[in-house]
Amino acid sequence: MKRRLIALLAASLLATLAGGCGAGAGPGDGSVGLTVSRDFGRVVMLQRSLTGLPESETVMRLLSANTTTKTSYSGGFVDSVNGINGGQSAGRSVDWFYFVNGSEAPLGAASTKVRDGDRIWWDWRDWGEADHVRAVVGSFPEPFLHGPGTEKRLPVRVECVEIESAPCRQVSKTLAAFGVPVATGLFRASVTEETLRVIVGQWAALREDEALLQIESGPGASGVYAQPTSNGRQIDLLNARGRTVRSLGAGAGLVAATAVGAQPPVWAITGTDAAGIAAAAAAFNEKQLRHHYAVAVEPGSQAGLSLPLPGGAK
Repeated sequence: MKRRLIALLAASLLATLAGGCGAGAGPGDGSVGLTVSRDFGRVVMLQRSLTGLPESETVMRLLSANTTTKTSYSGGFVDSVNGINGGQSAGRSVDWFYFVNGSEAPLGAASTKVRDGDRIWWDWRDWGEADHVRAVVGSFPEPFLHGPGTEKRLPVRVECVEIESAPCRQVSKTLAAFGVPVATGLFRASVTEETLRVIVGQWAALREDEALLQIESGPGASGVYAQPTSNGRQIDLLNARGRTVRSLGAGAGLVAATAVGAQPPVWAITGTDAAGIAAAAAAFNEKQLRHHYAVAVEPGSQAGLSLPLPGGAK
């Protein structure tokens, strides 16, 4: 908790020094999505689409107007939402965290402006293994429509290990169906900065990417509660305590997102083999990803597994 509060106060100080340089309104359909959940999105407490918000609206005011919220530190830190308190639960550290368009925001909620089209997601979760989860997949089709966090809309590039493969084409078509301009290219064929990258391929190849390699080091490094083995033939699925609950082999897929520091998130559409990659590409849609931090697909099943998994150690 002490570390969380120090980080919050530092973010609030940074926001004060920035002097109200918010992102302001962006392009969209005039609505803002608000989701409030607990336990890594497993229980959705509130889901609303809101319109007519003032241009000066902040994430904190939006939450307070739609829930019973208790705060501290001059309104900069959320202590409780609808009676669900941060602090300790069953001996574990728990708190309220929020994402803007699927990305962890760099500033406190009282200093983060809401833009037209944003999807704001508050989640109460165990943070004992990962005090930072820099990106999640559960706000899809964000961040591809309006940009990650408080950033502007960014170019989108689908990078494929096998550019002519069906999963590569499927991922590009899925994004294009939302009106997202997509450039498709070969994985590691060029260096792209300030770009949202979706990388499609078997894990043994994708681990060459700096951001995605973090996933092998566990949720403390990547915020992803899954660990593929370095040879890519197995994906261990973890619980909130970072312990392996299940291990998937041939035919397993994974859809996850992570980031290095303040860089744009990188998405992985991956698997243990060709069948697993195809399963992950099929799960790359709003219905399958909604309210999930990351999604694993087990062999022979079209239903995704929300990560982290519930339950104890294997």
